[in-house]
Amino acid sequence: MASVGPSAASTQPALPSGPAVFKTIPYAFILPEILCGTWVWILVAATSVSLPLLQGWVMYVSLTSWLISLLLLLSYLLGFHRNSENWKVLDSLYHGATAILYMSAAVLQANATINSEFGVNAPLNYELNSAASFFAFLTTFLYILHAFSIYYQ
Repeated sequence: MASVGPSAASTQPALPSGPAVFKTIPYAFILPEILCGTWVWILVAATSVSLPLLQGWVMYVSLTSWLISLLLLLSYLLGFHRNSENWKVLDSLYHGATAILYMSAAVLQANATINSEFGVNAPLNYELNSAASFFAFLTTFLYILHAFSIYYQ
């Protein structure tokens, strides 16, 4: 009779910690998510906000996601997960929910871009809003990639 080896949980890849976070997919997406999200809120803050309700939501989503993603990155770098499988579920749920919220923010930012085309300081605000829309959709894409790539490790 064959001996039973280690449990099935130990055959799954270990969660990265330390600098290995930057070399392991999907965890390597966290830093680009943070950087692109930073550009979203910097660019929105640089415009003259003509639609505060729309762009307020964009700022809320981008800043909150930036902060939580930064805390998640720090927890991976410092090894707080202690290789628990629950962190994969937490990571996937967070990135999936954030992708949905970021998609709503990106669509609202695109609407604000369209509305800023003919406003006061139109050329500058339009260009800043266009760049913010681009980075909002790029950040959404990164969050979607992160959320789904956890299942394909």
